[in-house]
Amino acid sequence: MGGTQRASSLFSITAIVVSMTFVAIGNGIMLAYVPYVLSHAGAPSWTPGAAVTAIAFGGLIGCVIAGPVIRRVGHARAFSCSLALVIIAAFLVALGMHPLVWVLARGIYGIAGNCNFIIAQSWLNHAADNRWRGKAMSFFYMTYVLGLGVGAWIFGRMPADGNLAPLVTIFVSTVALLPIGLTKLPTPPAPARVSLDFPMAWRNSPVALIGVLASGGLSMVVQGFTPIYAATNNVGQADVALLMFVMQFGLIFVQYPLGTLSDRIDRRVVLVVTCLLITGAAIAALFVSFSAFVLLMIVFALWAGAVESVYSIANAHANDRTDPEDFVPLASTLLVAWSTSATLVPLGVTALTPVFGPQTFIYAAMGVALAYAAFVAQRLRLRETVPPEARENFELLSAQVPNAGALVEGEKAPE
Repeated sequence: MGGTQRASSLFSITAIVVSMTFVAIGNGIMLAYVPYVLSHAGAPSWTPGAAVTAIAFGGLIGCVIAGPVIRRVGHARAFSCSLALVIIAAFLVALGMHPLVWVLARGIYGIAGNCNFIIAQSWLNHAADNRWRGKAMSFFYMTYVLGLGVGAWIFGRMPADGNLAPLVTIFVSTVALLPIGLTKLPTPPAPARVSLDFPMAWRNSPVALIGVLASGGLSMVVQGFTPIYAATNNVGQADVALLMFVMQFGLIFVQYPLGTLSDRIDRRVVLVVTCLLITGAAIAALFVSFSAFVLLMIVFALWAGAVESVYSIANAHANDRTDPEDFVPLASTLLVAWSTSATLVPLGVTALTPVFGPQTFIYAAMGVALAYAAFVAQRLRLRETVPPEARENFELLSAQVPNAGALVEGEKAPE
């Protein structure tokens, strides 16, 4: 019986991961398609940035409504409804280039996107065996982020004019329904109501709370404005798609070494180093020419990887200093902080870009990274280091897929 249950859980985890990978492919297509078309179709200059901001603001709404929706209808039905919103958003884009409609569509996607993350992570946490839950979650993060890259790569091989890209997004989002719809795994219990606790998060680790705030703005700015920046510099569709594809590999080649290092030395020191790496890559991004496209891809991959690392290291640092019974409210608080910053920073960049030009997002990322590095350096003088043996193990996470599942966790998974 135990072997049957284990096999069923493994199959069900595969279903969740496969579904979310198809969701990621569709998202990757649209993340490249929307800014590219808006930048080439004579839309108002504020529109591409507004589309980025709309995704983050929609994600913040998704944080608020996901728990009540799941409590009302359960994980499986809520997942189907959130994918229906993804399809509706892509359909609105497929109707033709109407800037305000497209901004609205990206906001709808933002709501659905965070709901998808919350449902999938909560379900995965309950389905996975304790012995390999951490590995399952890391695999989930990696496949999702690489799915984003695959989606961008697919966009580079289809015509940008017309509505093929949103139609393909509708197709892969529909396919994503099938694995979840066919799984035999019972849905998790109704989620508990989880209150946010910002005072607790600040009391336990100011460095972690401010780090998650920084990572929300950094991730949305770098991932959202890079295709806009490339498109405004007359980079072709295939090269924009290739750039977005290569950037996702920073998750592996930059974040993993930095995370491993943070398990051995003070994580705050690694965070300062990471911020300096972000700043150095941003300076290089200012000066590297688009004619040296291979070098530019390397710079942006390093930049994106360093940006992703801030979230995962700050998250690990928070867990180091938090009692296990507070992990769920901590993760909920950090997610809302991330979503708030991911909305406000792109909004500021959108407002300032007409004044300072298309490189505004690079200066914004530098400013956020340097300000956070200064804050961490100041905190290093005030609080002792947590010894390595007392720390939580570092997990490979992505700022693009923050720990949303904690918002709707019910009873703990069985030990």
